[in-house]
Amino acid sequence: MRTTFMAKPNEVERKWYVVDAEGQTLGRLSSEVASILRGKHKPIFTPNVDTGDHVIIINASKIVLTGKKLQDKIYYRHTNHPGGLKQTTAGEMLQNKPERMLELAIKGMLPKNTLGRKQGMKLHVYAGSEHKHQAQKPEVLELRG
Repeated sequence: MRTTFMAKPNEVERKWYVVDAEGQTLGRLSSEVASILRGKHKPIFTPNVDTGDHVIIINASKIVLTGKKLQDKIYYRHTNHPGGLKQTTAGEMLQNKPERMLELAIKGMLPKNTLGRKQGMKLHVYAGSEHKHQAQKPEVLELRG
């Protein structure tokens, strides 16, 4: 009788990947990266163990949104004070905080629990083409699309 393989947290080997976001669509890029952060691309994927890899995204300010999303898509946040609901359009967010835009999209695709927050910590987003993770020797990852 065979037993199902379950990965153990100390046996997981993590790689570092660099993804260039220039010209990529926000949602398509986000879903691919979320899958890598979870570890679904590996044969040892186990739902209750963090088997994912680290992902560095560069050129976040050059991401593409289709249709009228730059004007119509609205991001909300609350200051926790009465009447403190703030809203920002996707166009403003892309100009001021492009890293935040990608982080929100990707982390929204991860599980909403302790494991998902741990997986979200392996995401590193930079607006420009430079990153500070050369010491980890990241591999360039070409995404579909």
